[in-house]
Amino acid sequence: MCAHTDDNNKHEALDADQRSKNSSQHSYNTREVSQLLNEAATFKDASNKDWMTTPYCNDIHLNKKEEKQFKVNPESTSVLLFPGQGTIKVGMIKKYMHYPGAKEIFEVANEITGYNLLQLCLNGPQEKLNKTEFNQAATVVSSLVALEKVRAENPKVLETCIAAAGYSIGEISALIVSGAISFEDGVRLAWARGKAMQYAADKVPQGMLSVSGTPKAKVIKACTKAEKWAMDIGIENPICRIAIFLYTDSKILAGHAEALEYIEQHKTQLGLYRLSRLPVSGAFHTPLMQPALKSVFRTLDSIEINEPRCQVYSNYKGEPYSNLKKLKGYILKQMISPAKWEQCIQYLYQRPEGTPFPQTYDIGSEGRMKTILKFINLKAYRSCTVI
Repeated sequence: MCAHTDDNNKHEALDADQRSKNSSQHSYNTREVSQLLNEAATFKDASNKDWMTTPYCNDIHLNKKEEKQFKVNPESTSVLLFPGQGTIKVGMIKKYMHYPGAKEIFEVANEITGYNLLQLCLNGPQEKLNKTEFNQAATVVSSLVALEKVRAENPKVLETCIAAAGYSIGEISALIVSGAISFEDGVRLAWARGKAMQYAADKVPQGMLSVSGTPKAKVIKACTKAEKWAMDIGIENPICRIAIFLYTDSKILAGHAEALEYIEQHKTQLGLYRLSRLPVSGAFHTPLMQPALKSVFRTLDSIEINEPRCQVYSNYKGEPYSNLKKLKGYILKQMISPAKWEQCIQYLYQRPEGTPFPQTYDIGSEGRMKTILKFINLKAYRSCTVI
């Protein structure tokens, strides 16, 4: 009799445990997200650099300490800018594939992801390449392949690199190049991030919308109106937010599809113009990406972080990383918070009047990063080379 009771108790305990697990998998409240982001900052600082296999970090030796010890002419230094999702097109990488190391980079990436990214980048179809689950990893790998041209034709660019910044997923490219994370870990992270964000994007119809505004436009107020309209037609907890600060009069909005449709239909009244949907299915850099956090956190938790050999800029903070213990948390927060690209660029190029600008290199975006730079800092734009 006692044994039978014990068995029942065990079964009840197991059932309760399973119900608890199921509940935790399907609920994603604010407290859980907050705890997850706080825990993301707990890891050991790695001091041994022997484990890193990326070919780029070993070439980047100039760091902040060296800048203080030696007076460096800014014009003899370099800055690397990396693109985000939605930039690469089928066949774009063909012009880089003859450079040493390009094929090997894709081979390693294919092995890590278990998918033939090279075949997809070369032959498409574009519709599949545009999908978040493939595009993010493909963007990072393509950027590193583009950098092979720099290594082959002008290696001094890497030797004198003082800063790297990446737009959205491009931040991972910048972290790899700086040596903060290894090439293998960076590809794993980009692959996990892309798949997780695709999962989040498939939850409800959502997207991103590029807008420009007149001086009288009040973008935040427009987003609030769009959210209210979406709620009135039955959307539960609608989202419409500024997802990316692009440059002064241009922002990228993201949220529920219905809210974005309201913005498009009322653009004149809202003081907005030059509206364009981005070729993505997710509302990146908004709370709609919360379902992606757990999966990306698991990948981040297995990654070692190393002291970067040049400054790397955080989209979440809009300034360079200064505390490595916060790096993992910031990578997670970037997914659900506005990307402050304009602020990153302003911080990167701020200098006293008359101070020369570094040589900037737009890596693998076919000039898109340089075009954005033009609207933020014209002098820096004039010293930018498209790779």
